[in-house]
Amino acid sequence: MRIGELATKTGVSVRALRYYEEQALLIPVRSSGGQRHYPDSAIDRVHLIQMLYAAGLSSRTILDLLPCVDAKVNTPQSRALIRAERGRIDQQITRLTQARDRLDAVIAFSESPASGCTRMDTTPQ
Repeated sequence: MRIGELATKTGVSVRALRYYEEQALLIPVRSSGGQRHYPDSAIDRVHLIQMLYAAGLSSRTILDLLPCVDAKVNTPQSRALIRAERGRIDQQITRLTQARDRLDAVIAFSESPASGCTRMDTTPQ
């Protein structure tokens, strides 16, 4: 399939797909006319790349992991990398949960009569 079709099937922009190619995360086959062609398996690859980016992994880290994903083999190095990234994500979740809890406390306080906060009425008069 061509790059536009891959973009449509994955919901990822053509620009992002070209970036993945620049980072060696996605490797198309080129036609004699220079057009990119992707196998059907590229759909799953793009979804995996998107998921790993969403988890906060860098292009470099993703590139290091992809050979293990492709070969369905885990080496001690790849397991260590995955564990380190999981630990980083756990820390990020903890920080985000703490931030959410603080915001909840501010919201609760601001809604109490003791806060002295006044609500602005946004309803047109």
